[in-house]
Amino acid sequence: MSEQEWLAESFEEHRTRLRAVAYRMLGSLSEADDALQEAWLRLSRTDADAIENLGAWLTTVVGRVCLNMLRSRESRREEPLGPHVPEPIVDSKDGTVPEHEALLADSVGLALLVVLETLSPPERLAFVLHDVFAVPFDEIAPIVDRSPEATRQLASRARRQVRGAPEPDPDRDRQREVVDAFLAAAREGDFDTLVAVLDPDVVLRADSGALRAPASREVHGAEAVARQALGFARLDLDYEPALVNGAAGMVAMREGVPFSVMGCTVRDGRIAEIDILADPERLRELDLTLLED
Repeated sequence: MSEQEWLAESFEEHRTRLRAVAYRMLGSLSEADDALQEAWLRLSRTDADAIENLGAWLTTVVGRVCLNMLRSRESRREEPLGPHVPEPIVDSKDGTVPEHEALLADSVGLALLVVLETLSPPERLAFVLHDVFAVPFDEIAPIVDRSPEATRQLASRARRQVRGAPEPDPDRDRQREVVDAFLAAAREGDFDTLVAVLDPDVVLRADSGALRAPASREVHGAEAVARQALGFARLDLDYEPALVNGAAGMVAMREGVPFSVMGCTVRDGRIAEIDILADPERLRELDLTLLED
């Protein structure tokens, strides 16, 4: 076996973990795959004999690549068009496929990814690498050009933000009952039932992208979200139950074309957060083939 073949085989052994790191960093599977491709290119140009721990080396390289991608994203970003919903991972309502299980470990719901989007790139890196993947601060510090103690503070600030993300009820069947009741009430125009199934402090985020920018919005409170749901119900969409980042959600279709993906966070038997991706360009990039079975 040549050195390049050995490197390729070794890289594949670490791919699942590296992709999980990149997805948490970037909130996008397509960008995560771009980060892994860049990491492979760097590895292929490196003297493998000089690498003592390949897994740790690759993790820090992927972290550095993702950090640069986040900074580049920030520099390109103009005035925000509205809330940004990360790229969801969609599975059949019957269960999550093994390929997605590792990506969704540690309850990586859309609600958590939305909170991660609010962090600065260095805070996000420090939190993801240390708190999720147990990388020591002294290994993270050179990536963010800070001391280990300053890096520890980055992770601490991020941790305080992440604690604000609602944690979903663990029972998926119960989640599905609540989400189905929400959809049924919206279709029937039952405002009171909609309010009852929503947490009083529920947050709805709808990311419609540049082409539908006026439709992007963030709505707070049960009554306001219920009114939005009644409006959505008038769009005459077909809804396909799905798991969205491992939690009960749905995919809305219009004439066979995906219109939106809705992730719901059910907490204490009510919907505490609704995150809707309705950006046509980003929807086209999603793999929804698992819903065709």
